[in-house]
Parts: sequence; C-alpha cells; structure tokens
Amino acid sequence: MVRQASFLIALSVILLAFAGCRKSPHSEQISSHNWETESHHQGEDCSGCHNSGGSAHEYLWVVSGTVYKNDSVTPNPNGVINFWTGPLGTGNLVATLEVDGYGNFYTNSAILPAAGCYPQVRSAVGNVQNMLTLNVSGSCNLCHSSKTNRIRVE
Repeated sequence: MVRQASFLIALSVILLAFAGCRKSPHSEQISSHNWETESHHQGEDCSGCHNSGGSAHEYLWVVSGTVYKNDSVTPNPNGVINFWTGPLGTGNLVATLEVDGYGNFYTNSAILPAAGCYPQVRSAVGNVQNMLTLNVSGSCNLCHSSKTNRIRVE
C-alpha cells in the first residue's frame, strides 16, 4: 500500500511538471522576431479561429495580423508594429509588437487603449508605413486580408 501511494505521488508530480510546460491561455503570448514554429495562415483573419468559440481558442489574440512586402504576396518578417496615440507616429507610444519570422504579429495582452490608436509598421530595414485613421480593433487582417488592402511596407 505504501509502495502504491508513493507511485501515485511520483506520477502526480511528473504529470504536474509536464502540465507546467504547456502554454497557458492565461499567460502572455506575444510574437517575436525570428519565431517561425508557431504562427501560420498569413493574411487570414486571425480572430476567425483565435476567439473564445474558435478552433484555436487556447490562444485568444487581442491584436494580430500579417505584414507583407510591397508586392502584397511576400510576407515581411522581423519588423515591428508601433501603436501611437496620434497619427503619423505622434503622441505617446502605447505599445510595440515584434513581427515574427513569418510576417505575423499577435498578442493576447490588452495593449490597445479603449479610445483607439494609430498603428505604424516599421520593417526590419527601417521603412515606415502609417495607418492614417484611428483604429479601435486589433483584428488587423479582418480589414487587411485582400491582396489590394494588405499591410505593406518594403
């Protein structure tokens, strides 16, 4: 009986250790430069799956999208998305997200102010593209999914 109890305790410790290695939907998830093993489906509306009822509900993105080069076909990796309180990179810098190695950016952290912000894309080589209208949604590919309206910077 003591041997069986010791086995169950040891098994429980091992299972808890493995469970601790899994990404929790409650821990911060955020894109980073050169990270190429997790993101996918460039150009698609990320919030279509990454929502509480979606097939990828374990990762609930608050902000997500894809950056392309000017050809609107080639993903543009390793840049940054800056979120400003004013247009054209003015006002206060609210948050910055790194674009991963697939051209995608995402986070489950509530980084955007309720009043909205002005996104600015900066490529890995330093080129800048600004969104000129106030944005209150973090589902960037919802509007920027067609080849004629993608988020682009060279």
